[in-house]
Amino acid sequence: MPTTLSPFTRRPPAAPTVAQLIRFGAREFDAAGLAYGHGTADARDDAAALVFHALGLDHAAAKAAYATRPAKPRVDQVLGLFAERLRRRVPVAYLMGRMWFAGHEFEVDERVIVPRSPFAELIARGFAPWIEAGRVRRVVDLGTGSGCIAIACALRFPQAQVDAVELSPDALAVAARNVRRHGVGARLHLHLGDLFEPLGDAVYDLIVSNPPYVSDAEMDALPGEYLHEPDMALRAGGDGLDVVRRILRDADAHLAPGGILVVEVGDSDERLQRAYPGVPFLWLELEHGGGGVFLLTKDDLHRHRRELSGAG
Repeated sequence: MPTTLSPFTRRPPAAPTVAQLIRFGAREFDAAGLAYGHGTADARDDAAALVFHALGLDHAAAKAAYATRPAKPRVDQVLGLFAERLRRRVPVAYLMGRMWFAGHEFEVDERVIVPRSPFAELIARGFAPWIEAGRVRRVVDLGTGSGCIAIACALRFPQAQVDAVELSPDALAVAARNVRRHGVGARLHLHLGDLFEPLGDAVYDLIVSNPPYVSDAEMDALPGEYLHEPDMALRAGGDGLDVVRRILRDADAHLAPGGILVVEVGDSDERLQRAYPGVPFLWLELEHGGGGVFLLTKDDLHRHRRELSGAG
C-alpha cells in the first residue's frame, strides 16, 4: 500500500503502459478533487498532458503511444509530476513550463497566468467579420502577460506592427522569451507600464486585452490552483472592473478610424453591462466555448465617450 508520505490513494501500477499511467493519474486527480480550467478540461486531460510531457511523446501519435511501456526511471518521473500536482495543486502548465495557445507553444511559469483565453478563436478568424485582416497595420495588447495574445496576433497579421504592454517586469521577462522563441521581435515591441501610459499618442487598428477582471469576492472563492497565478493578473477590485473602466475611458484616443476594441471580461460581463447601460457592447459568440468577450468600434467609443469617461 502507499506510504503515509505518498499523495496517492492506491499503489501505482507496476510496469504500466502509457494508457495505464494516464488512467492512474486521472483517478487520483478525481479522488483529490482537483480543479481544472488552466488549458485542460478535466482529470484525464491533466494526466495525459503530464505523461506525454514527461515521456517526450507526440500528441499527434497518441494512439500508437498508449500501448508502450516506459522504462522505470521514466515512470518515476511521471509519478513525481503527479505527486506535485496533488500535493501543491499546481496547474499542469506550470509543471510542464509550457502551454499551447492559438496553435502555438509558449513558455509559462508562475510569473504569468496560464494562457487559456477565447481570444485564440478570434485571432484564428482574423477578427472577421468586424475588421478586414488586410487593413490591420497596428495592434496593441494591454496586459500581455506571457505575450501569447500579442504574439499570436503578430503571426496572424504578418504585415502589422504590434505593441504589448505589461505592468509586471517579471511577466515581461517571460513575454520577451516567447517573443524570441517565435521570431517576431522585429515587429513586436514590449513596453513596461500601465495600459496606454507608455504608448504616448499612438493609435491602433486593433486594441485587444485580457485584463484582470476577477472581483475581490470571486478571488476569495477560487480553487487553490489559481493561487499559483499572479494576484495582480486576476484581481480587479470590488466588482472586477477597475482595469476595464480605465481601458474604456482611454481607448477612443488610441483607436484609429474604423478600428475595434476587443476585451475579455469573463464572468464580469453582466456587471459591466449594468455599469454602462447605454453602451452598445457587442458580446461575441464563440464556437469553441468561453464567453465574456466584448467588441466596441471606434464610433461606439466616440459616441459614448462621456459615459465611458464617467462624465455621462
